[in-house]
Amino acid sequence: MTLIDLSHSIENGMITYKGLPAPIICDFLSREESKQRYALGTEFQIGKIEMVANTGTYLDCPFHRYEHGKDLSQIRLEKLVELEGAYIDAEGIQEVGIEFFEGKNLTNKAVMVFTGWSKHWRTDAYFENHPFLTADAAAYLVSQRATLVGIDSHNIDDTRTNIRPVHSALLKNEILIVEHLAGLELLKGKKFKFSAVPPKFVGVGTFPVRAYASTL
Repeated sequence: MTLIDLSHSIENGMITYKGLPAPIICDFLSREESKQRYALGTEFQIGKIEMVANTGTYLDCPFHRYEHGKDLSQIRLEKLVELEGAYIDAEGIQEVGIEFFEGKNLTNKAVMVFTGWSKHWRTDAYFENHPFLTADAAAYLVSQRATLVGIDSHNIDDTRTNIRPVHSALLKNEILIVEHLAGLELLKGKKFKFSAVPPKFVGVGTFPVRAYASTL
């Protein structure tokens, strides 16, 4: 079995979504300070992180969109781990429509939409005119009962408008979303299983994940 990391690293000061604050990653207890608390030669570091939930490669669950939707603590592991994968090649396409999904077996699958957009990660180009799914594509994924949909783009919806039909349709039907994926090109032509597990927070609808695929 080969494991393929599909996540971006989270670094101090990086911007994931324009308009949202960057994470602050620092020491709560530095190694130098810890010397005063522990025996000679014994040192520890305790980190401190301040960030919004939409940072790095992250998972959206229904609570992100719907007040009474399931939050991260209510998502079963069976919907997050070792999901059979389906690969959608939409490289170079901005509006990823229903035609990319028709005729494929998507039921109970983690559907990975490769657009190639992750090459722009941490550049200004990443935020502008990014690839996204159409409303018709989202409706089709709902009809096919996909379990999770991931994309290697800035947003699964078109951010040039203030409506979010893809988030609305998928999360209403408890289809999870993972955005800002990386390395999806490594899955092309392979059978794979997808995993992406966030911490078990109550009252939170989005959080970073270490997303990865396992291939034989």
